[in-house]
Amino acid sequence: MSAQRTIVIVGAGFSGTLVAANLLKSQHWSATQIVLVERAAKVARGTAYAERDYPFLLNVPASRMSADPNSPLDFLNFAQNHIPGATAEDFLPRELYGKYLEATLLDAEVAAATHVEFQRVKGDVCGIEPAEQAGYRVELADGRHIDADDVVLALGNPGPADLPGTDSLGNRYTSNPWAGPLTFTPGETVLLVGTGLTMADIAMAATADTKEHIVVHAMSRHGLIPPSQTQFSQNTCKSDCASVLRAASFSALTLLRSVRELADDTERRGGDWRETITFIRNIAPQLWQRLPAREKRRLLRHIRPYWDIHRHRLPSQTLARMNHLRRHEKLHIHAGRLMEFKVVPAAASSGAASRTPAEDAHDGAVGTKVRVTWRARGTDEPQTMLVDRVINCTGPDYNIRRSQDPLMRSLLAQGLAVADPLNLGLRTAAYGALINAQGRAAPNLFYVGPMLRADHWEATAAQELRGYAERLAGYLSAPVGRMRAVASA
Repeated sequence: MSAQRTIVIVGAGFSGTLVAANLLKSQHWSATQIVLVERAAKVARGTAYAERDYPFLLNVPASRMSADPNSPLDFLNFAQNHIPGATAEDFLPRELYGKYLEATLLDAEVAAATHVEFQRVKGDVCGIEPAEQAGYRVELADGRHIDADDVVLALGNPGPADLPGTDSLGNRYTSNPWAGPLTFTPGETVLLVGTGLTMADIAMAATADTKEHIVVHAMSRHGLIPPSQTQFSQNTCKSDCASVLRAASFSALTLLRSVRELADDTERRGGDWRETITFIRNIAPQLWQRLPAREKRRLLRHIRPYWDIHRHRLPSQTLARMNHLRRHEKLHIHAGRLMEFKVVPAAASSGAASRTPAEDAHDGAVGTKVRVTWRARGTDEPQTMLVDRVINCTGPDYNIRRSQDPLMRSLLAQGLAVADPLNLGLRTAAYGALINAQGRAAPNLFYVGPMLRADHWEATAAQELRGYAERLAGYLSAPVGRMRAVASA
C-alpha cells in the first residue's frame, strides 16, 4: 500500500452514500482517498430512490428523513426548493429523496479537506480478495481492480427468493418487481404474492391509470396489510418502559405480551400505539441480542409478520387509495397458502374470482392464463383463480446462502463472510466489521446495510442506517485504536 490510505465503498445507495458523505466531512489523520463504486449510472439512488415512471412515495414523513441528525429538517428544506408547499408531515416522492442524497454527497465533496480525495467509479464489483501484505484487492467485472486499505460493503437489499413452482410461467412471472420497468396491459388481472409495502407500491402503480381497468389480487399467508402512518408524539414512553421490555426479553411470548401491554397503556393515556413501536425500534438491538437463540426462532416463526406490518406502515393517502380500490373490487386481499401455478388455456369466463377446480375444468378455453391453486387460511378446500401474471412482492431474501450475486458468493467461498444461523443476513461485529469463517472480526472489511438485521434486528429504515453509517465513518477516520476496538467488541 502507498502512503495514501484508500477506502473503497462498494454500493452507492442510501448507506454507501452516507458513509462516503460522513467520511468526506471527517477529520482524517493522513492523506486519504475515498472511492465510491456503483454499478448504476447515478449514485444515491439504488432500488429505493431510482427514477421511475410512477412517483412512489416515501413511507416516512419529510421531517424524519434528514441525512444529518444535527439538522432534522435538512431534507424538508431541500424538498421545499422543489415543492414549495411541502410540509413536515408530507410523504414525498422517493425520486426526490435520491436527488437530496446526491446533493448531500456533493456538498460533502466540495467541503472536504485538501488531503482527502474523492473518486466515483462506475463498475460492478465481482470479488474481493485479501492483498499479499495488507488490505484488499477489489475486482471489477470488466477486469479492473482497486487496491484498498479498507473496504465497506454497502450492498443494499437483495432481491426476493423465487416462488416455488414458477419455473414454467415464463414471462407471466416477474421474480423481482424492482429489477426493471413494470408495464401493465389494459384489462389484465395480476396476482401479487405478498401483502406488505412492495405489494402496496405495485398495486398503486398498476391501478394508477383508472382507464385501464387492471384487477389486482394480493395474497400472503396471513393476509395482513400495513396500517397508515399518523402524526404522533414520541414522548409518551418513558425510560422505565425500556426496563420492562428488557426484563421480558428472555422469551418471545413474554416480550410480545409486554409490547401489547405497553401499547394498550399508551392508548389509555391518550397516545398512539405507533409511539410504542417507535420506542421499541430504538432499543430493538438490545432486546434482540438478549433473546436466546430458541426464542429468536420462535419470534421469527410466529411474531415477525405482525411486527413487520405494524413497523412498516403506509402513507395515509396510499392506504386510502387501497381501500378505495377494495371497495370497487379492483384490489382483493387474500389470506392463504399457494399450492400450484400452471399455465392453462384461459376459461371462457376469464375473470379471476376464486373458483373450484371442477368449475375451472368445465369452462372452455381461449388464450392462456396462469391457474393459481391455493388454500384459504383456516380451510382445507383448495381453490383456483385465473390471472394473467404473477409478481413476486415477498420482499428481500436475506438468506445469503441462496445468493446468486458473484460478490456475495466469492465472500462466502473464501470464508471472508458468513451467514447468520437465522438467515437474516451477515454476521458482523462492532461497526459492521465482517466476521469470517474462523469467527474473527475483520479489521478492514465492513458491511453497512439492511443485513445488519442479523445482529441488530432493526436495520432497514433510514433512521437506523443513518446511525450505522455515521458510526462506521467516524471509526474509519479515527487515528488510533481501531483494531483493538473491533477485536474487543
